[in-house]
Amino acid sequence: MAGGTRAGSRGTRRPGDVRAEQATRRAGPRSAPGRSSPSRAAGGRAPRSDLSARLLVAVPAIAVALFLVIVGGPIFTLGLILLGGTCMHELFDILGELHPVRLAGFLALVGLLAAAQYGSQYQVLLVAMGALPVLFALTVVQRHPSAAGMAVTVLAIYWIGLALAHAVLLRRLPHGQGIVIDVLVGTFLGDTGAYIGGRLFGTRALAPRLSPNKTVEGLVIGMLFAVLGVWFAGRYQDWLPGTHALVLGIAVALAAPVGDLFESFVKRDAGAKDTGRLFGAHGGALDRLDAVLFTAVVGYYVWSAYA
Repeated sequence: MAGGTRAGSRGTRRPGDVRAEQATRRAGPRSAPGRSSPSRAAGGRAPRSDLSARLLVAVPAIAVALFLVIVGGPIFTLGLILLGGTCMHELFDILGELHPVRLAGFLALVGLLAAAQYGSQYQVLLVAMGALPVLFALTVVQRHPSAAGMAVTVLAIYWIGLALAHAVLLRRLPHGQGIVIDVLVGTFLGDTGAYIGGRLFGTRALAPRLSPNKTVEGLVIGMLFAVLGVWFAGRYQDWLPGTHALVLGIAVALAAPVGDLFESFVKRDAGAKDTGRLFGAHGGALDRLDAVLFTAVVGYYVWSAYA
């Protein structure tokens, strides 16, 4: 993982040279730009071992997620604090050369989620604004204070902390347990549909500069999976009208790919293939939760309009 390498600290090398070397050590050989799926087998089918590895990672992760959502309350919030802290740690590591203010990020995360659990949107906003002067104070006393370090920390606070605070707020709404499950079902089915669709039918690159493996066909199939996943999940919830489930599914389907591409952009700029190794070959916590950080937010605002 990226450490605290300072730009230009070795001879006359430029910051880009240092970042390129770190990327090579972390990511290994990159696939050729523009290829829709470098790991596709002959005939366009995904290697069975890769799909099996994904399932081995997904099953226990789904079990833990369901436990946290069903239990709810402080246990749910504590679980999100641990997940959010892991995501922040990974982000701070891949952008370590910019000297993020880690303590400020972790304090803001705990404050935001505690405000969401025991307060309301007002308290969440209060913590979000109060995090800025705290961040500045901790920046000026650290060893390498910089505006870039503050910027990375602000990114972590508002990308990860505020998103997970919305997940806590969503869980506290009427029927919040069911809606959180619906959002997760749509998000992860959408990701699975995009993966399978891209492997089987993908020919046109979606965003080759950000993520060469993503295809337009995978995007469309993934969005369809997401909408249908939320809609079918809603059929087992007699309090959720079909039109509401459809609107929620569309919102999840639109937000999830944006979250995925957002994280891909951050990783590409940092020169990292994955943010961590928590899930083995399938990356870190931030790699697995990138879409959720967007779908939890839209899920909250869509459902709060109906609740």
